[in-house]
Amino acid sequence: MTSLKWQLKRRIVPALAVCSVLAALAPAVVIAETVLTVSPVMVEDMKAVFATVETSDVISARARIGGTVTKLEVDEGTAVKQGRTIALIGDPKIGFRMDALRSRIGSMQSQKDLAASTLKRARDLRRSGTIPQKRLDEAEAGFRVAERELKALQSEFSVVSRQQDEGAVLAPSAGRVTKVHVTKGAVILPGEPVATIAAKGYILRLSLPERHARFIKTGDAVQVGGEDANDGTRPRTGNVHQVYPEIRKGRVIADVTVEGLGDFFVGERVRVQISVGKRETFVVPGDYLFLRYGLTFATLKGGAQIVVQPGLKRPDGVEILSGLRSGDELILPVGQ
Repeated sequence: MTSLKWQLKRRIVPALAVCSVLAALAPAVVIAETVLTVSPVMVEDMKAVFATVETSDVISARARIGGTVTKLEVDEGTAVKQGRTIALIGDPKIGFRMDALRSRIGSMQSQKDLAASTLKRARDLRRSGTIPQKRLDEAEAGFRVAERELKALQSEFSVVSRQQDEGAVLAPSAGRVTKVHVTKGAVILPGEPVATIAAKGYILRLSLPERHARFIKTGDAVQVGGEDANDGTRPRTGNVHQVYPEIRKGRVIADVTVEGLGDFFVGERVRVQISVGKRETFVVPGDYLFLRYGLTFATLKGGAQIVVQPGLKRPDGVEILSGLRSGDELILPVGQ
């Protein structure tokens, strides 16, 4: 009899201990219950579009003289600095003109020296009274004419020499060459483009349907890239820098500035997401939802489980399309 009592005591004591532990834990479960009151919030509708990498300034390096391209120092994709020589244009006629002008300058210099000697003799003879004043005036006029003609030829020679120097086509701005319009040995005229340079300052250019024109404005945040871009790039945030007031072919054009944007492939397409309006919806943290039999459930405060229709995932939760009403109280699911 004593042995039977001892065995019952050994079985009852652990059971009481377990019950005590459960009783101690029960209030903790109730306290940890977090109630979420469902209320509508305003969210932005993000539209995924493709933008192209463009440059804010496109500059053409043009020939200042006509002639033959004797040297071409750049190709598509070459990065250039301002003032770098892009091509050299030669015109054989300029060399011939310079030779002719050198000869004429030498001849005129001789005429000037002769006129200077004649003027000196005329002044000496005039002081002695051998010649009249008219002869002295004629000598002075001849010297001035020779001097001015010499200066005119020297100025013309400087102009022709400057034209020869202008055969070097220089980069008007720093940037990257996107297109070369000529080849070595080609004949071009003054003013023709030799190369097109994309100046620094790369942007993303958006083209949206005109129905979104009233939603987009300067300063709006734009998400560039991301997990859905499938290009291995990390998501970056840019801002709308300019919205063009002219709608072209039913589309509104906007420029977006982004830090760290590549500057090699001008015209490259990049996926971006931009806000095209706001609407009212329910957003619930993902912890309050669970899956069962392929359906998404939420638990009400009273313990009832209801089916909801999830929508887009957002940074603060999941958008609920149907199944909830304003004022519903949700609790975290237990054992799901």
